[in-house]
Amino acid sequence: MSRVNLQQASPGQWALSGELNMQTVPELFASSQSLFAGLQGKISIDLQQVTRSDSAGLALLIAWMRMAQARSFEVCYQHLPKQMLQIAQVSELDKILPLG
Repeated sequence: MSRVNLQQASPGQWALSGELNMQTVPELFASSQSLFAGLQGKISIDLQQVTRSDSAGLALLIAWMRMAQARSFEVCYQHLPKQMLQIAQVSELDKILPLG
C-alpha cells in the first residue's frame, strides 16, 4: 500500500507527500479533521512532494477547501502535481480551487 503524509512544516505551512489515491485519501481526510481543528487565518499546503495523484486527490483538496470554509480559515494549495492540475483544468475545478 502506498503511503501519504501531511505534516506541519511551520506555522501556517503544511507539506503533503506521497501518493493520493482511493486507498490513501479516506484515511488522510479522516486524520486531517483533528490536524486542522482550531486553525485560524490562512494556511498553505505544499503538494510538491506528491508523487502521484488521481481524482481522489483532487476530491481531497475540494473537501479541505470546504472544511476550511466551514471552520472559518483559508487554505491555499501550492505546487500541484502536473497530473492533478490537468484533471482540475479539464473539469474546470482550477477556477474554484485556491491555488497559489
